Amino acid sequence: MAGADARGTFLIGTAQIRADDVAAAATDPAVEVVLSAEALELVGLSRDVVQATIVSGHRVYGLNTLLGSGRDTAVEQESILDYQLQVVRYHHSGVGELLDRDEVRALILARLIGFTRGGSGVRPETARFYAELLNRGVLPAVPRDGSVGSSDLTQLAAVAAVAIGEGQALTPGGGLQDGAEALTTAGLEPLVLAPGEALALVSANSYSIGAGTLELRRARWLADLADTALALSLEATARYDGGGNLSPFSPAVQSAKAVDGQRISAANVRRLVRGGWLEDPRRQVSVQDALSFRAAPQTHGAFRAQITALAEALEVELNGRGDNPLADIASGRMVSGGNFQPMQLALAFEALRLGLAHMGISSERRIAKLYPPQRLIRQLNLEAARAGTPLASEDLPGLLWYSAAGLLAELKFLAAPATLGAPTLSADVEDHSTLAPLALQQLERSVEAAAKLLTIEALTAAYLLAEAQDTDGREAETRQLGAGTGVVVAKLSELLAGQLPAAVLVDRARAELEDLLAGLPELQIPGPGSPDDGGGEA
Repeated sequence: MAGADARGTFLIGTAQIRADDVAAAATDPAVEVVLSAEALELVGLSRDVVQATIVSGHRVYGLNTLLGSGRDTAVEQESILDYQLQVVRYHHSGVGELLDRDEVRALILARLIGFTRGGSGVRPETARFYAELLNRGVLPAVPRDGSVGSSDLTQLAAVAAVAIGEGQALTPGGGLQDGAEALTTAGLEPLVLAPGEALALVSANSYSIGAGTLELRRARWLADLADTALALSLEATARYDGGGNLSPFSPAVQSAKAVDGQRISAANVRRLVRGGWLEDPRRQVSVQDALSFRAAPQTHGAFRAQITALAEALEVELNGRGDNPLADIASGRMVSGGNFQPMQLALAFEALRLGLAHMGISSERRIAKLYPPQRLIRQLNLEAARAGTPLASEDLPGLLWYSAAGLLAELKFLAAPATLGAPTLSADVEDHSTLAPLALQQLERSVEAAAKLLTIEALTAAYLLAEAQDTDGREAETRQLGAGTGVVVAKLSELLAGQLPAAVLVDRARAELEDLLAGLPELQIPGPGSPDDGGGEA
């Protein structure tokens, strides 16, 4: 099976690969990648199919023909080995910023996993070589742009270029060095490609898949952050506006509609506020809050459902055989196909951006409803200053709401479809593409914007809750925060007291929230049938 264990190894066998395990291995350079004997045997069997095809003399795309519009032009036998070099060099055409180290590791790891599914036809020694690139820290310099989502050709060619002793690699200090030098330093000889291997190295969606697993991890954290910001805003609106009705988060409401993500979101909020004033049955509360509060479990839950869909799409790609031509072990033939077109994955990237925009709308509307108390606090500070008290400092930058509004506008813009814009290529032979990498990159921007927006909401609510504690000596005793929200407010209040510039404050708060939510027991997702899963009355 695959997975990162306590010894720091990632074993690639023939069993199902999980996207979360790939992300964990890609983000930990200390993890050693190990190929099982069964996986290497499967790689060898797929190579046998290629060898048999070579002996047969049958014309096969990319093995003994040119690519794209040249698909029916034969490559002479004596040129086959030179053709491997030509394929790598031709496709090494990416532009733009370089992928970061985690993304490069994820890219190589995704392609290596693809070799072991038994459809690529590379030799076992080639698979082992890619494992050694990871284990010895050889990270090619991979330009971000160039793929239209019908195989991430340019990104994978940048890896293949280093494998054959060309191209450039990242140095440990963040610079660049020649690929051949990087191999020598790592004790590796350049890979000499066998017939058909060049296309197998570049014809996959490993950038979209590998980097997609990293974004899946960020999306999971973002879902928890959204629930946390919501819980804090519920606490704040309860103290300043008579809101904070917990009825929409009750098991009765959540069990009435079978949306798993919705129940999880509502249960997260209930655990965060548990033991606090919001649960006091004697509290006077509005019968209904605004929809940005009341229907938040539905919005957040839909986003969680989209996260599940992305995980499923990633695992379809990780565990499938996306090669063209496919070395089909069962029939012993090399078969032309279209499994390199990751449409399900591209659409999953698209859907998440739309879900993020809706979450952003709700968050910005909650921030707007927390603005009047801020204005009141500033007015009280001015009145106190007129009476001779030094003007109180602004712990919360006053126009963070405007920054949130700008971030929301960006989220809405990024929610537009990215996958519909590909032109036809290669003399109209490649007349449809998924643009999965663009959809992924737009998702990365969306996640970044949404993280800032939700952090602003959390900071705004935490500021108001800290002020409520300070202005009423009985507040802490009579209006106690929940077990989870209290921990978050205490941590964010420390940052707010530092009177940091707005940009620094948001960045540090985001980092604190990331660390905090990773260890906050109130956000442990309940199992089915547990008292907090929303499946019945508590």
